[in-house]
Amino acid sequence: MHARSFWKAVTVDRSDLLDRFLSFLQEHEIRYCLVGGQAVNAYVEPVVSLDLDLAVAAGDLDRLQSMLPREFHVQRFSHSLNVTDQESALRIQIQTDPRYAEFVESAETHEVLGLRVPVARVGDVLRGKVWAAEDPSRRGSKRQKDLADIARLIERFPDLRDQVPTAILERLL
Repeated sequence: MHARSFWKAVTVDRSDLLDRFLSFLQEHEIRYCLVGGQAVNAYVEPVVSLDLDLAVAAGDLDRLQSMLPREFHVQRFSHSLNVTDQESALRIQIQTDPRYAEFVESAETHEVLGLRVPVARVGDVLRGKVWAAEDPSRRGSKRQKDLADIARLIERFPDLRDQVPTAILERLL
């Protein structure tokens, strides 16, 4: 089974939410890149996740926020816009924290989920994971996943280890 088919099966994406959403971004010339767990998967052995986290260029975020509800079900949270569909278990999470917007300009194209998409550079992905792991408002289980993603990244890219705060490195031991 190809990666794309596998992921569509795992997310039970009967509505083609992923394809519709990516086409929407392309049609409206929204600059974006993957961040979060799927971005980690672009650089290391992948793990399954129902989430697709992305950052949008700062100049495109307001426009995207106004257009999304016309086409998709959108929920606003403190640091994200979540796009979902009843016919899909996929959760698209658009980061609204402005720190992520800068990742878009230096993103690189990688294959993720059987698609060639812009992905934040590995160092930027790690920074985002550190921010997430340090965020006390996130659920404990999410922060544990962030720690696992940090561990996966620094195992594959040991030169990035010095970008991880000591308090987080101690939690990885």
